[in-house]
Amino acid sequence: MEQKNSKSRFLWYAIAIGVIIVFLLMLLSSVLNVGEKLRNISKYLEYSFYVLVFLLVYVLILRPVNIILFSPSFSIETTLDKPSKKNYKVYKKVSNRLIEQDILSDEVKKEIIDAKGNQEELNIVLNKVFNKHIKKQMNKLIRKNAKTVMISTAISQNGRLDLYTVVVVNLKMIKELVYMCGFRPNMKNLSKLTINVFTTALIAEGLENMDLSDLLPNSTLNAISDIPLIKPVMSSLIQGISNALLTLRIGIVTRKYLFSDAKEITKEEIRRGALLEAAGMLPSVIADAVTMLPKKFLGLFKKKEKKEEA
Repeated sequence: MEQKNSKSRFLWYAIAIGVIIVFLLMLLSSVLNVGEKLRNISKYLEYSFYVLVFLLVYVLILRPVNIILFSPSFSIETTLDKPSKKNYKVYKKVSNRLIEQDILSDEVKKEIIDAKGNQEELNIVLNKVFNKHIKKQMNKLIRKNAKTVMISTAISQNGRLDLYTVVVVNLKMIKELVYMCGFRPNMKNLSKLTINVFTTALIAEGLENMDLSDLLPNSTLNAISDIPLIKPVMSSLIQGISNALLTLRIGIVTRKYLFSDAKEITKEEIRRGALLEAAGMLPSVIADAVTMLPKKFLGLFKKKEKKEEA
């Protein structure tokens, strides 16, 4: 059994590394393509572009990944384990991280501080704090990032840009969830999350070529075809909503990996529960996003429509 688990972990690690390499090659290809065009204008402009890309990759990708990887590995299910000095040290680190943040009331922080001297009591307090307080904050954070993805991908009108946006926002979300909790999922689950993020990004890129005729019946298309701008607007909104749903799912899966317990440990339960919960969150995300869409949104589609007519 242990050998089987070891092979399973190795497989997930290998797939995750492969996914990262493919993403980096795609990014490098896009950067070199733009750099080559800038070279025709000025070689200094090309070099400046490369420096800017490096800084953005460091801030938006490498730094979040570094924060995630070097956070302590921990899960709420370990609060049910037998006491050990190693676990106790991790509990204390997590406690310190929670106390430093502003997401808990002074009363809850005091409860954590008072329990730090006793491992068994600290286990109980941490379990209570995470399930009663932290999960609510995590859900707010997940919805916020899903809204960002929806607005960004609905407006961008560029599949490759959507891909990078989804990767960056989802990495940022995972980093924020990890930082909020003070710990990360184990490496196997991190590998699964990496694959989920990249798969979602590829779907976001593919949605750019989506045709409404594949989604809506002809009668509906004929009814809306006479309404100005409605077709391009609907197409872009559906893209944004689809990407938001996928982002919600990744955020919820991350939370479930962090908050796994004896009642929910199988991947089937996690997947099914994450999708159902994401669908439940989606209406509020759409409502918030629609009210925040900038006025330039319609302008973008007017330009797009003129190009299509030309």
